[in-house]
Amino acid sequence: MPLEGRVAIITGAGGGLGRQHALYLARKGAKVVVNDLSVEAADIVAAEIVSAGGKALAIAGSVTDEAAIAALVEEALGQWGRIDILVNNAGILRDKSFAKMSLDDFRLVVDVHLMGAAICTKAVWETMRQQEYGRIVMTTSSSGLYGNFGQANYGAAKMALVGLMQTLAIEGERYGIRVNCLAPTAATGMTEGLLDAESLARLDPALVSPALLALTGEDAPTRAIVCAGAGHFARANVTLTGGSYIGTGDDAGERVIAAWDQISDTAGSLVPAYGFTQLEREVESAKAAHASPLAANR
Repeated sequence: MPLEGRVAIITGAGGGLGRQHALYLARKGAKVVVNDLSVEAADIVAAEIVSAGGKALAIAGSVTDEAAIAALVEEALGQWGRIDILVNNAGILRDKSFAKMSLDDFRLVVDVHLMGAAICTKAVWETMRQQEYGRIVMTTSSSGLYGNFGQANYGAAKMALVGLMQTLAIEGERYGIRVNCLAPTAATGMTEGLLDAESLARLDPALVSPALLALTGEDAPTRAIVCAGAGHFARANVTLTGGSYIGTGDDAGERVIAAWDQISDTAGSLVPAYGFTQLEREVESAKAAHASPLAANR
């Protein structure tokens, strides 16, 4: 029971992937707050956990409702005294090509995925800071990391969660808060009708949830993006190539084009420890170029 004594909140846990996350973390010893829009769905999952010998609390509410989420956190603290894990899983789809997509549907998807995760995280952040322990998982997607036709709204929101994770991991490090992303591939209500029966069978949501043990346990990493589906697990990274110093001048744009292959060369790429790595590398490159005898010829 590696998560024994830990308290976890799972949003969107009334079905699909969230339900499997809740059941899995409960099996690993966590006390689970099952959150969903549907009271009935949350109650059913909480009852499953309790009947299996675990501890669960069902609390309905939208992740976009700040008051509802604040009340959820208060209830969890009143029941169990602490909050150790937050899995931001709740989400919706409103798929259409960008040409046909309304801005209302764009805003709605961003609101649920990005603002919902921000609202839930903000609600537990001070508790985790005070107890100097926290594990937060953002649910990103390959649609955000790499793009997917018809999912401009979803992809934008999911990549935004990576940016949120990167910064919160830095800010939370001194307080023992570790923040990571999970990019799942699973057959859920959100993927219904998109895949054949054999593929759907292989993409059982239960096969994704084991990634959470690595991301929420005592020795969890921070700033990791884990891709999981069909029992397969991989890491994704936002990398920075070595690049090329181009310099200044009216023909700088043309020289960027000429050096495009070198600028794009992934040999020697690194995963920056923080955003200013880009700035530091650029300044160092400029200094080195101007210190070179060849600089006079530029």
